[in-house]
Amino acid sequence: MQQNNLQKSGFSWPLFLRQVAVIAIPVALQNLLTTTGSMLDTVMVASLGPEAVGAMGLCAQFSSLMFSCYWGFVGGGMLFFSQYWGAGDTESMERSYGVTLTFMMAVAFIFSGLALLRPDAVMRLYTDKEVFHGIGISYLRIVGLAYPLQVFSMAMASLLRSTERVKIPLYASICSVVTNVLLNWLLIFGHLGFPRMGIQGAATATVCAGLVNVLVMLVLGRKCEYLFHVKNHFRWKKSTLRIYFQKCAPILANELLIGVGNMIINIVLGRQAEEAIAALAVVRTLEGLVIGFFAGFANAGSILVGKEVGAGRLETAWQRGWRLTYLCMGTIFVICAGLVIFRGNILHLMGLRDASLAAGRGMLTIYCCAAVIRMGNWAQNDIYRAGGDAAFGTILEITFMFLMVVPCVYLTGIRWHLSYLIVFACCYADEIIRFVLMQLHMKSGRWVKPVTEQGRAALEEFRSVRGGKAA
Repeated sequence: MQQNNLQKSGFSWPLFLRQVAVIAIPVALQNLLTTTGSMLDTVMVASLGPEAVGAMGLCAQFSSLMFSCYWGFVGGGMLFFSQYWGAGDTESMERSYGVTLTFMMAVAFIFSGLALLRPDAVMRLYTDKEVFHGIGISYLRIVGLAYPLQVFSMAMASLLRSTERVKIPLYASICSVVTNVLLNWLLIFGHLGFPRMGIQGAATATVCAGLVNVLVMLVLGRKCEYLFHVKNHFRWKKSTLRIYFQKCAPILANELLIGVGNMIINIVLGRQAEEAIAALAVVRTLEGLVIGFFAGFANAGSILVGKEVGAGRLETAWQRGWRLTYLCMGTIFVICAGLVIFRGNILHLMGLRDASLAAGRGMLTIYCCAAVIRMGNWAQNDIYRAGGDAAFGTILEITFMFLMVVPCVYLTGIRWHLSYLIVFACCYADEIIRFVLMQLHMKSGRWVKPVTEQGRAALEEFRSVRGGKAA
């Protein structure tokens, strides 16, 4: 009856937009702050030369691989956090957080160990250009200490956002970014009597900023009791792990395999001309600006859709899902249009000159053209996961990555030695095809698969409302 009444009364856009804004704006601001900090890092490091910018960009690719390895646990965790939060089952939510935190920290310590103990192997993997090796090794030996701090803060932020405490991660991020920028200025250049450390100063600032982020989040989150119920976090049952990995296995496989695919792509890109490598480092930083706004909608989708699915309001979840996708794409279009219009000034400000500037202009234009569809695909996949369907988007993304994108990038970059702009464009060759398939799945409603009792009880009625589409 609830579902039918909702259809008759129509969808309330003002209420929906207010709910999205409450979640998406703080998350977007947090990511915008982080990206702004990264841009300022790049601007400051650019004064040390294009080699330093390129080396730091290659190290960031190693961090991105770590991100891919732990992000599956974030996506899977938020599926459970939001649905259990909607159902009022805080005990199950806390146990899910304990599982998520344990595996995320395991990934963090593995990558931290590689950065601290074998930075030479990491740099050889990502590029054959000796000019970047020494600089990158000195950076990794310090920044590896930040990885566990960054991952721990991400785990806490995921839980807090899923329970609609989005301002705490925002305030922690503000303190972290301010710390990072201030220490960069002091340690890279040696101001106010501090030692002039160059790129090692940038790495040291990143570690200190990570520590500040964790401490501020713990202090501000002290009233969120579920964040500190350590006994409940690790009071696992066999059913807890079984259900967790049943739902999360596709997400984990997706993030891990996509991380491997991106690593192969980055290895190919790391063997292009030196000016292209420096330009790529700057473009990847600007990509963070786009992803920052996207992350607001992704979190809004995970929370607003997952909460409704967990509470048994499935029709509301479905109506929110496809609208969030279009809102996300519209916002990303505006951001990308601004980047394209002002790309020359932005890239010059971030230290690119001559051949590197030309490469950066081309890469940024290609990325912005693809980003609107790309973020739409990512948003839909996050909505599917929040609704309980972790398989569809995973299968689609992995299939196209390894059967289309990776072969195209490898052939154009290594075998045929085509222009680096063609190689870069091949990174996004699959986006339009996947978008069409993702849209069909979104409208069908088959992605609504509750894990709570309330959600499962409403499933039959939802399918009858959707007709044969959700069967």
